[in-house]
This record gives sequence, structure tokens and C-alpha cells, in this order.
Amino acid sequence: MLNITQEAELMMRQRRFVALPLLTTSSMLACLLTASLLSSAAQADDVGDRLAESLSVNGQSMPVKAVTETPMDGVYHVRLESGESFYSNADGSHFLVGDLYENAPDGLVNLTEQEQNQERADALAAVPESELVIFRGADEPKATITVFTDPTCPYCARLHDTIPELNERGIAVHYMAFPRAGMASQAATTLQQVWCSDNRSEAMTQAKEGKSISSAADCDNPVAGQYDLGKALGVQGTPAIILPNGQLVPGFVPPERLSAMLGLENG
Repeated sequence: MLNITQEAELMMRQRRFVALPLLTTSSMLACLLTASLLSSAAQADDVGDRLAESLSVNGQSMPVKAVTETPMDGVYHVRLESGESFYSNADGSHFLVGDLYENAPDGLVNLTEQEQNQERADALAAVPESELVIFRGADEPKATITVFTDPTCPYCARLHDTIPELNERGIAVHYMAFPRAGMASQAATTLQQVWCSDNRSEAMTQAKEGKSISSAADCDNPVAGQYDLGKALGVQGTPAIILPNGQLVPGFVPPERLSAMLGLENG
């Protein structure tokens, strides 16, 4: 018969046995895999941080905005503050310029373009509507496009003439400023006048028609910031149409083609 001390020791051993988790082979493998993935992610972050700090050309540091891992082992996507991007190995001794494709079962997928589209969509989503010139129809839009525009651009005027049809098709237009000749140009002044007007949409139409605008250009306005944003997003000319998924479409596009691109063929 067990005494009190022996009973207490037996109960403690039983409690310890019950409290210990039973690790099966699958759970042990899962733990090892998780640890391996965490270690790999940490190593990738370390490489990215080192590249961002040390990348240089001809002894000059590069203005790195971000470094991200790619699906290819040892290859990293480097994005500069200017909006340019390229690929680098882990120590920055070799560069690749161009697009990275995935050879997927359904065909080639442009991973570089996908990433750029997402960056554009995120950047534009952060711009408040109060800083835009908006044209929308009476009904709720089915889709919204963002257009970087210049009042001295003939194809911008041509696109502007199609806005009633675009609105009728359920497409709203969000205008952003992009004076092609820079902030010292007459186009930049005109765009500032548009943004300083009490009725921006009316002033934008006047600017597209070549009419003078009575508003001053000295109010607090986002024209310079939008011009810089456009350059960072890859805009090189006007009109530059950006679809909801972030895809950049340069130049004039007829309403029926835009509708098709937005999946609104029957809209």
C-alpha cells in the first residue's frame, strides 16, 4: 500500500505525463517546416536590407526605394525612388534590366507588370477625391479610370470630348494633372488655375477647349505633387489612362474599346 508521499509523487508524474503534448511525425515536420520558412524569410529580409543600404554604381549610392524577393532563387527586385526598377543578385554585383515572367501552365505571366500595376493601384487609391477633377454620370459608376492630363495635348482634348459617352457607359473619369513640359510651363499654370477654380470640372472643360480661365493659379493645389506622382508611376505622356487594376494605357482610347478593357462591353 502506498503512503501519502508515494501517492503524491505518482499523481505529479501522471499530471506531467498528461500535460506533455504528443508530437506525431507530421506535427514535428510541420514545426520544422515553419521554422525553415521563418528562417528563409528572415534571410531574405536581411539580404534586401543589405542591398538597399549598399547598392552603388561607380561609387555612387543608388536611391533605393524598396528591395523585394522574387520567385527566382537569389534574384531580387530593386525599385528606385525615381520609379525605375531592375533585378539584382544578392550582393549587387550583377543586374538584369527587363521584365520577369513566370512560365505558368496557361502561358507566360508578366510578374513585373503585375507588381507595377498593383503599386499604381495602391498609390492612386491613396489620393483623396478632393484633389481630383471628377466627371461621373448620374448613376453609380460601374468602373472608374484615372487620367493624367495636359490641357495643351490634342489627344487629351479628344478624350475629353468622349466623356459624356464614357459616363453613359458607366465609366467615371478622375483627372490628375500632368503638364508634359514641367512645372515651369504654361500648361502647369493652366492646370493650377483649373484646380483653383470654384468649379473644377467646368474649368477643365474650358481649358480643353482652349478658353482662358479667370481663376488665379496661386492657391494651395496638388498639381506639382500629381506631376511627380505621375512620373513615379511611369507616365511619360498624355493622356495616360490607368485602369482600376493599375494597368497603364498610354494615349487616346475610344469609348467602346475602353468599355471592353473594363469588361463593360454590354454597358
